[in-house]
Amino acid sequence: MTAETSQTLDRGLRVLKLLADTDHGLTVTELSTKLGVNRTVVYRLLATLEQHALVRRDLGGRARVGLGVLRLGRQVHPLVREAALPALRSLAEDIGATAHLTLVDGTDALAVAVVEPTWTDYHVAYRAGFRHALDRGAAGKAILTARAGGLAEGPGYTLTHGELEAGACGAAAPLVGVSGLEGSVGVVMLAEAVPERVGPRVVAAAQEVADALR
Repeated sequence: MTAETSQTLDRGLRVLKLLADTDHGLTVTELSTKLGVNRTVVYRLLATLEQHALVRRDLGGRARVGLGVLRLGRQVHPLVREAALPALRSLAEDIGATAHLTLVDGTDALAVAVVEPTWTDYHVAYRAGFRHALDRGAAGKAILTARAGGLAEGPGYTLTHGELEAGACGAAAPLVGVSGLEGSVGVVMLAEAVPERVGPRVVAAAQEVADALR
């Protein structure tokens, strides 16, 4: 800690990080041990975080991340979208297909940024805000592959055909190395198969977006 930082705020943020890293919550005693502070301090931190809906406590007294964190997370989408747009524009123009950035939202894949090519006669309409199950479509499957640690065994991208829209195929690559964010960058096009060069180009675009978000 330095003179310019707040010890209380630092502890509160550490509480949120600890709770975010567990599926079953933590007790006051467990938090006290992990933080290296007494239980009274933990009670005060939790009470303050509860007032802002950032923490909730279940009937057993275990603290968990509250819904207020989700509301804060939604405000991140415009910032992420802005950072990703240059890479998405370049990808859409280069491939001649609709490019998109997709993030995990609960059990769904949520398109938060979409760029359509300007020079094609036709392309797939794909709107920001479109959501689908993670296990359908290239965008979600790329995320699941990264989550399972399967990137080292494959080409680094995922291809699908007709899973979200008849006659459309997709290619997507996961965002890698962006702390606290699960997502993918991809394209969707009307074709029988994805051209060979598209997969590596999508991987490069995903890397560009990841670099912009670090």
